[in-house]
Amino acid sequence: MKRIAVIALILSAAAPSLASASSFDDRQALQGERIERGRNNGSITWTEGIKLRAEQNRIARTKAQLEADGYLSKSDRNTLAEMQRQASQNIRAERSDGWHRLFGLPRVGK
Repeated sequence: MKRIAVIALILSAAAPSLASASSFDDRQALQGERIERGRNNGSITWTEGIKLRAEQNRIARTKAQLEADGYLSKSDRNTLAEMQRQASQNIRAERSDGWHRLFGLPRVGK
């Protein structure tokens, strides 16, 4: 009985860190999809897409550096959340800035 209680305690302590890792990855994937949707419908130009994808890569590299020791502290998670919030605002701004791929022209680049 004690063994089950100890295992439950360990799993409950590990759950928040696992949840934050998956929510980070989910948000990164969602932002990547938003960039691609904007590229496909023309609301994000080729150069804007390059800039936004570079920002996503920078966030992923920062996460890898911060968790190199195997642990993300609360301040590390806050830093990453702020970077993702800023990236989301940048995506929104680029999608609504008035620069569009001309209708009928094919999509260029990745």
